[in-house]
Amino acid sequence: MIVDLNLQGKSVIVIGGGNEAQKRINSLIKEECNITVISNKVTPQISKLAKSKKIQLKKQNIQDTKFITALKPDIIITSTDDRKLNQKIINAGKKRRIITYSSDNSDESDFSNPAIIDFEKMIQIAIFTGGRSPAMSKKLKRESEELLRKVITKKDIAQIKIQKIARDTAKEKIPTPVERRACLRSIMADNEIDQLIKDGQVKKAERRAITIVRNWE
Repeated sequence: MIVDLNLQGKSVIVIGGGNEAQKRINSLIKEECNITVISNKVTPQISKLAKSKKIQLKKQNIQDTKFITALKPDIIITSTDDRKLNQKIINAGKKRRIITYSSDNSDESDFSNPAIIDFEKMIQIAIFTGGRSPAMSKKLKRESEELLRKVITKKDIAQIKIQKIARDTAKEKIPTPVERRACLRSIMADNEIDQLIKDGQVKKAERRAITIVRNWE
């Protein structure tokens, strides 16, 4: 089952500072969670993220699982080169009912990482093989990304942004979920908004959407 976790404000620990850890950190940065990296050596990019205060960095060797008790994370991601240590961390995390992932053991991890096709951080399409073959996930991503970028346009991205603004306003102005959904569908079908987006006048389209919400009866 593919799910999109809400990690905002959650504590995530990444064990390891190599390229695999860097990939996981890059995915986590946009989730607005609190990321702590523990490793005696890190890539230049991880070091840069730490210097810019986007992540916390603890430069130390991990030989046991005492850090779990000290830091009380919500999620643990381990990506060290030591398979036995990774397994020890998985076991300790599961014992404490903490969501745990190891880059070298997807079978015993609590989740897997799909290959993601990202459209301006507005639309994410996941290609997932259930952890059976990450290599095939990446291959299928490469093969399908070019086609999908022809199907999903900047107009769709603009409509998502407008829907977000309209939805926030609708929560305040329209009392029932059924009516809110009807209002948002009418915004998607509005010819004037559609034309404004085509003309590159997204701000005007946003104002038009807000007017529709405020006048909804």
